[in-house]
Amino acid sequence: MQFDQTHRDALTEVLRWRRDVRHFRPDPISEAVVARLRAVMDMAPSVGNARPWRVLRVESPEIRAAVLANFEAARAEAGAVYADDQAAAYAKLKLQGIDQAPLQLAVFTHRDPQAGHGLGRATMPVTLQQSTAMAIHTLWLAARAENLGLGMVSVLDPRAIERLLGTPPEWEFTAWLCIGTPEFTDDTPLLHRAGWQANLATEWETR
Repeated sequence: MQFDQTHRDALTEVLRWRRDVRHFRPDPISEAVVARLRAVMDMAPSVGNARPWRVLRVESPEIRAAVLANFEAARAEAGAVYADDQAAAYAKLKLQGIDQAPLQLAVFTHRDPQAGHGLGRATMPVTLQQSTAMAIHTLWLAARAENLGLGMVSVLDPRAIERLLGTPPEWEFTAWLCIGTPEFTDDTPLLHRAGWQANLATEWETR
């Protein structure tokens, strides 16, 4: 397969418009779209083809409410490290879409999957978590291409999430993903709009 400028332009547009979305409309996502997202996630790279990500689709209102309570407690604890103006700015940020997103996924990393037979991770086991991160990013771009937004909730107590969902001990909680139609879209990231921090350029050094 040879790609041309049309492909490069399309990819650049998807990347440019990818956002960590926090504001969702309640519109349900069709099962056909969910199936496409799942299929694209299957295309993600992984160390030794270990495919360590494990995904739970969470629809229970009770579990979602418990996760939201987990978030609120973790947010209060995390906010305590900021002082003065930064604390006030932190308090105004919307950092989750658990209360709105129609599709919510709990993503875990298997610490020692049979698949892959240990290839590529003997000296760097962190590549398992890196593989799950790549799968999440692949899903993120696919969701954007479906005109959906995805938000990753990272202000959580991971061990509490594992207990809440009753996952096997070899599953390590990686991310809570909220997916749905964004309430609004523009090309300004939410943290930029809030004045938290602009993008920093990637620096490539030569040695």
